[in-house]
Amino acid sequence: MSLPPGFLDELRTRISLSQVVGRKVTWDMRKSNQGKGDFWAPCPFHQEKSASFHVDDRKGFYYCFGCHAKGDAIGFVKETENVGFMEAVEILAREAGMPMPARDPQAAAKQDRRSQLAEIMEEAVRHYRLMLGSRQGEDARRYLDGRGLSQAARDRWEIGFAPDARQGVFQVLTGKGFAPDLVVASGLCARPDDGGAPYDRFRGRIIFPIRDARGRAISLGGRAMDPNARAKYLNGPETDLFDKGRNLFNHGPAREAAGKGDPLVVAEGYMDTIALSEAGFRATVAPLGTAITEDQLRLMWRIADEPVIALDGDAAGIRAALRVVDLALPLLEAGKSLRFAVLPVGMDPDDLIKSQGAQAFRKVLEAAEPMVGLLWQRETEGKVFDSPERRAALDKTLRAAIARIADPSIRHHYGEEIKQRRWELFGIRKTSRPFVPGRKEPVRIAPSTSARQSLLAMAEGEGMTQTLRVSVILAGFAGHPSLIGPFESALERLGPLTPEQRHVRDALLQQAHGADHAMEAVAQDLETLLSLPHVRISPPIRHPDDVALARQCLAEEFAKLDAARGTEIEIREAMEDMEGLADEGLTWRLAQAAEARNRVGRSRLDDSGDLGEDRSALSDHLRRMIEDQVWIKKKS
Repeated sequence: MSLPPGFLDELRTRISLSQVVGRKVTWDMRKSNQGKGDFWAPCPFHQEKSASFHVDDRKGFYYCFGCHAKGDAIGFVKETENVGFMEAVEILAREAGMPMPARDPQAAAKQDRRSQLAEIMEEAVRHYRLMLGSRQGEDARRYLDGRGLSQAARDRWEIGFAPDARQGVFQVLTGKGFAPDLVVASGLCARPDDGGAPYDRFRGRIIFPIRDARGRAISLGGRAMDPNARAKYLNGPETDLFDKGRNLFNHGPAREAAGKGDPLVVAEGYMDTIALSEAGFRATVAPLGTAITEDQLRLMWRIADEPVIALDGDAAGIRAALRVVDLALPLLEAGKSLRFAVLPVGMDPDDLIKSQGAQAFRKVLEAAEPMVGLLWQRETEGKVFDSPERRAALDKTLRAAIARIADPSIRHHYGEEIKQRRWELFGIRKTSRPFVPGRKEPVRIAPSTSARQSLLAMAEGEGMTQTLRVSVILAGFAGHPSLIGPFESALERLGPLTPEQRHVRDALLQQAHGADHAMEAVAQDLETLLSLPHVRISPPIRHPDDVALARQCLAEEFAKLDAARGTEIEIREAMEDMEGLADEGLTWRLAQAAEARNRVGRSRLDDSGDLGEDRSALSDHLRRMIEDQVWIKKKS
C-alpha cells in the first residue's frame, strides 16, 4: 500500500512522540525539561536503572545512549508492538484521528483475510476451552492436575482440549458461518491428499494458544494425551498469521515482566514456560517447536540484553546450547549476549521447582555460564592436549570461531578471555616437562628486573601518550561538533577514559543527538582538557575555521590510537610468553612490536597532528634486550 505525499508528515505533526513513548516508560522528571520538549527515561529496549533514553519532542526522534536504539514514532511503535510499517502507521493514525487513505483492492483483501483468520483462531480457542471442561476433557483435566496446574492457571493460559474427533472443530467453525477454505487456511484443519472433506489437525491433545506480542491468537500448540502418538507436541503450520520462526510463546507477558526487571528466561517448550511463569519467573518464553532462529534471537534481544537459555543437563540439551552459540556469534553486539543455565541431569524446570522449590531454579539462573564458557567447553572437554599439534589444532578451531564475531571490540574481548583460559589450561605444562635422561634442560627464569622495568616504563609512557591523544580527539570534536556524525561509532568505542574525558565524550554524543545544552554541564571538564599544552597546539584547536584539516587530523589521531593499542596488546602477550622458554617467534614479535612503537612515536606534535615522543632510545634498548635474551640464564 502506498501513502499519498504529505500523509506521514501530517501524521508526525499531529502526534506527540513523548505521548507515544510515555505509554511504555516512566519519565525522569529531574532530568527532563518538559517545556523544551526534552525527555529522559530508562530505556524500554534494554534493562537499566539510569535514564539514558532521550526523546526530543520537537524534532520527533528518540535515542538511547546505552543500547543505541534510535528512530521516530513509527519506528518506536514497530519495535515495541512487533508490527510492520503499515500497521504502525495505522495505529498512530487512529490515535491522531486521521483516516487512513483508501487501500488498493489487493492490500485490502489481504488485510481482511488476516482479520478473518484471527477471528477463526479466537473462536477455536473458546471452543477448546469449553471442551476441556466437558466430560470429554476428564483425562486431560486429570493430567493437568498431576502437573500442578490449578484452575486459575488454566484460565490464565487459556488451556483447552481437542477431543479425538475427525471433524470436531471444523463442524463448529463452519456452523458459525466461517468458510471451509478459511478454516483450512487458519491451520486448524487440513485437507487429505485425495481431496476429501477437511479434518481436524489437533485431535486428542491438550491445547495451548499461541499469541503474538500484541496478544492476538495466531496459532495453537497441542500435547498428545496418547503416549504412543507420533509427535508428543504439535504446532499449527505456517499461515498468513503465523511464522513460527518469528514468534515466541508468551512473548507479550514476558516482555512486560522483563521491562519491570525480571530476567528473560528461554525455556524449551509450553509446559516449561507455564511452570516457570507460575513459579514467579514471568519473563519466560519458548521457541515454537524448532531450534532457536536468528529472528527469535533478535526478538529476545529487544526484550532483554542478556537472555538466559535454560537447558536440560543431558547431551541433547548441551547440543542445543551449542547450536545457539554458533547462531549467536555473528550477531553479537556490545551489551547483547546470552547466558546458559544448565539444569541437573534428568530434570526439566518443572521437575526442579516441584522437588526443590523456585529458589533452586533461581540458583541455576544465577550460575548461568556466559557464551564464551560454552564455546571453550565444547572445544576442550574430554580432550587431551599433550602435544604441540593438538594444542595448535585447538588454537585453529577457536580462532575460526572467534573470527565469526562481526563486532571488533567483542571479538577482541573474546580473544582475551580465550587466551586467559588457554593459559590456565597449559600454563603448568610449560614448567613441568618430563625429565629425559641425557637431555640438557634449559633453565627457565622470569624476565630480569631491568627487562620488566624497561617494558613497564614504556607501557606507562605510552599510556600517557594515549591519554593525551584522547584529549586531542575530544577537544577537536568540541570545536567541530559537525564532524561527530562520521566518527560517531569510533567516538562511542573510545577508551579507556579518565572521568573528565568520559563526561566530555558522553556530552558530545548527547549533543549530536539533539541535546543542545549537553556541553554546558561539562564546561569545567572541557576546560581541563583544553588547558593541556598538547591539546592547545593541536591543529583542530589552532585552526578552528578549517573543518577539512580538523577532519583529517581526527582521522589520523584515531588511526594512531588504534596502532598504539595494537602494539600494546602485542607486547603484553609477549611479556606473558616470556614466563616460559623464549624462542625465535617470541624474539621476532618483540622486535616487530618495538619497531611499530618506534614508528608510531617518531615525530613531534606540530601541524601534522602527531604527539611526538621520540622512542628511538627505548627501541634500541628493547632490541639489545632481545638480542641478549635476558630472560634466559646464561651458563658459565
